[in-house]
Amino acid sequence: MQPEGFWFYSCLALAQCDVDNERPVEWHPNAMPATLPDQFREGRRFMYRLSTRQVLLIALISGLFAAGIVTIVDRINDRFQPSQAAFSEAPPAGIADPATSTDEQNNIEVYRTLSPGVVFIHSTTYARDFFGFVEQQEGSGSGSILDQEGNILTNYHVIEGAQKLSVSLGGKKDYPAIVVGGDPDTDLAVIRLTEKPAGPLTVIPLGDSEKLVVGQKVLAIGNPFGLDRTLTTGVISGLQRPIRARNSRLIEGAIQTDASINPGNSGGPLLDSHGRMIGINSQILSPSGSSAGVGFAVPVGIAKRVVPQILRYGQVRRPKLGISTRDVAAFRNQVDLPVSDGVLIIQVARGSGAAQAGLRGMQQTEMGDVELGDIIVGIDNDKVGNSDDLFRVLDKHQIGQTVQVAIWRNGRRMTVPVRLMESNTSR
Repeated sequence: MQPEGFWFYSCLALAQCDVDNERPVEWHPNAMPATLPDQFREGRRFMYRLSTRQVLLIALISGLFAAGIVTIVDRINDRFQPSQAAFSEAPPAGIADPATSTDEQNNIEVYRTLSPGVVFIHSTTYARDFFGFVEQQEGSGSGSILDQEGNILTNYHVIEGAQKLSVSLGGKKDYPAIVVGGDPDTDLAVIRLTEKPAGPLTVIPLGDSEKLVVGQKVLAIGNPFGLDRTLTTGVISGLQRPIRARNSRLIEGAIQTDASINPGNSGGPLLDSHGRMIGINSQILSPSGSSAGVGFAVPVGIAKRVVPQILRYGQVRRPKLGISTRDVAAFRNQVDLPVSDGVLIIQVARGSGAAQAGLRGMQQTEMGDVELGDIIVGIDNDKVGNSDDLFRVLDKHQIGQTVQVAIWRNGRRMTVPVRLMESNTSR
């Protein structure tokens, strides 16, 4: 004898299977086991006298109800999830007002207070050589502890491709760590200790990179050439310097300093005299590869913007059109184009906002000729002269927004509305 639950779900399935026939579905109680109670039979007879429209209406209402429950649960989870962007910004205790201290005393206090929060990162990757043997490759860099959870801010290029990470907090013991995520476009990444030492961690507070002035004193703590927790000092030599990440993306507003920065300093903090991080040491300009008095740090303002996303998603979610492009300037001497500046669309990704809006990439005609794609010259009220401009403009917007894209097509200018989507591979 089948259990009652079997008959219930079987009846429901039969009732739903007749939806395509567009007729009421009746279930005869004689098809049920004789052992079922009469009231159960009567209830089932009433339950299955439903029209197709009624069945569909019930399904629609059930779906909307379920969607509403899911939305409410998601909002509750987001509300009660601890904020991952609540980083310390208060000046650390133990550092006197620089205006009342000697320069030497300030150096000592900043180093003594914050050096325990600067870590030495050791990365290991494994690769096969030409003969198939596994080779171990090692790298190192620096990082700053962000919170008591053991999250550490560093450069993306320090941990890129790492298969194993260990972190030294000073002393002989190394602690294992994992990659939380990274953003190659800003050369920033976050790793997390999977094992922490006893006692509280020393957190590096975040400062304000928008109020810096040339000539301001700065201090850099890092691990150059594997020499852990080395302090160097200097001044801000320049502001708003454009530098490029290793993927050639432009990083705007970099801080230039003459504080000595060498290999191994990458990812370490650039501090002000109050002990607040104002930048993340990233690059040097040197023909020899060693410090030549020209170092660059990614502004902490960029870190404040991207780190919460890295912690939440493991990456930075940026709005994209869904296209691959080349600068018009690269074709000036090869093709007669209607404009001297802009970005030429090479390819449009399937299903992207650009594809849905009808933007065109380069195509080959039936005669074998190459037909140029659309040329983007502006978005909303911003001019787009090259790929850097395109990235800069898109970063002002959010995923899901619709922008007005000004293009040249077939010798005339037009504007096309495009909905921005998330994409990891195209602009």
